[in-house]
Amino acid sequence: MNKVLVVVYSWTGTSRRLAESLALSQQWTLAQVQDAKAGRRDLSCILDSLLRRRPAITYDGPDPAAFDAVVLVSPIWAYSLAGPMRSFVARYGKAFRDVVVVSVMGNRGAPNAQAEITRLIGRQPLLSAAFTSREVEEGSHAARIEAIGRAIQDEQDRSAGALRPSIWSPSSA
Repeated sequence: MNKVLVVVYSWTGTSRRLAESLALSQQWTLAQVQDAKAGRRDLSCILDSLLRRRPAITYDGPDPAAFDAVVLVSPIWAYSLAGPMRSFVARYGKAFRDVVVVSVMGNRGAPNAQAEITRLIGRQPLLSAAFTSREVEEGSHAARIEAIGRAIQDEQDRSAGALRPSIWSPSSA
């Protein structure tokens, strides 16, 4: 099985709940990005997103380069990637082998976050998905998050050249 790291930034806890659900369902490692200035106000966070600023962050998780894939789970603020996740991707993104983008939004903006991450790492994510805050709060995200976890694992197995046992292969006889 490939090693997958789920990295989350969450201000309200909604993105964290989704990331915990994914990591637990797939038995993947979970790490958290935090804004170095705890207690920042809404306005400064929104301005970070609008102006594409990279606020100071703390990250005490494992080295993302040691994993086959990194799943980034972050909220969308003002139709943009949350500033602390932007800072994380700018710092570590070039070392990602494969990356998956999971956005949590009120309404819209996930394609903007994916495009920004693509620019920062210099290549397309393996997969991207978006959830509304309402889906996470109601718990209706569970089936989709399970499917995304399986899709990530399937893609990782395919890209690693994993072979099916011969008894499952249509060419075995």
